[in-house]
Amino acid sequence: MPRTTTASNKGKDESVRVVVRCRPMSDKEQESGCERAVDIDVQRRQMSIRRPTGESSQRNSDDTIHNFFFDAVYDWNSQQKNVYEQTARPLVDSVLEGFNGTIFAYGQTGTGKTFTMEGIRSQVELRGIIPSSFTHIFDSISHTTSRQFLVRASYLEIYNESIRDLLSRDQNKRLQLQEHPKEGVHVHDLSSFITKNIQEIEHVMTTGNLNRSTGATNMNEHSSRSHAIFIITVESSEIGMDGKAHIRVGKLNLVDLAGSERQAKTGSTGERFKEATNINLSLSVLGNVISALVDGNSHIPYRDSKLTRLLQNSLGGNSKTIMIATLGPADYNYEESLTTLR
Repeated sequence: MPRTTTASNKGKDESVRVVVRCRPMSDKEQESGCERAVDIDVQRRQMSIRRPTGESSQRNSDDTIHNFFFDAVYDWNSQQKNVYEQTARPLVDSVLEGFNGTIFAYGQTGTGKTFTMEGIRSQVELRGIIPSSFTHIFDSISHTTSRQFLVRASYLEIYNESIRDLLSRDQNKRLQLQEHPKEGVHVHDLSSFITKNIQEIEHVMTTGNLNRSTGATNMNEHSSRSHAIFIITVESSEIGMDGKAHIRVGKLNLVDLAGSERQAKTGSTGERFKEATNINLSLSVLGNVISALVDGNSHIPYRDSKLTRLLQNSLGGNSKTIMIATLGPADYNYEESLTTLR
């Protein structure tokens, strides 16, 4: 019998939205004779995954189809612009009003996380959430005359549970997390650059990307081996009815996560094996935190990893969070896709 799981937030924490995006079948998968194991009903916000023919479940041979419902689902025909407008735009609008927000893509290596988050900046129709948010922020500022704005950008990565400033001249320096009574958890000595337009903030990101930790695995020739967080802080000042300046501060975390993967498929040994172990551990903790937030649990396990501790101020509470789970449609990746959906 099909098994059904609901992962949307109806009646639960509306500040957390979980959406799923499935990429098209790759040329390599088609040439290898892979079959599509995923079916998507965009209108019903439903994603179904079928166990590959010939495989039997260790627990229950009847569980050949699993159905999942999310806040939104996007199939292999989805366009970058639609994903941004329907998913990210409302969150970025709230950041401009002084709230914190986090957007991240979560999934197996090679499922389109970086494409969804960054895309191809040189082609307007292929720009991902990050460059689209840059345009959104500065366009909004240019059309707002009642407030003065200051936009600052920082960029860091978490690699093997160590924090590195991607904009620092000293790329060997490791930064520490500190807890401030008013500001909450923050990264001590993290550099921050004032950016006055789209070109300046894109330059900051390009500079940081050159310092990211990547490496080839069997799953992806240019696999991101670190979690990268691009942080945009938007401060605005407005003269109120009392004649005094009222300041709002919103923070947007744009997160490109390293890929989750089964080590048997990645060909990882030595340092790559250590990387994969740390990546999978922190992703597991992040999944637990999101699940706890969606379910409205009183205890949220933020302290179980550097990633969740760092994002603590922007997850839960008055903050908004969007998790975009990415997956591939091929039956070859059935187990990984099922794990992502769960």
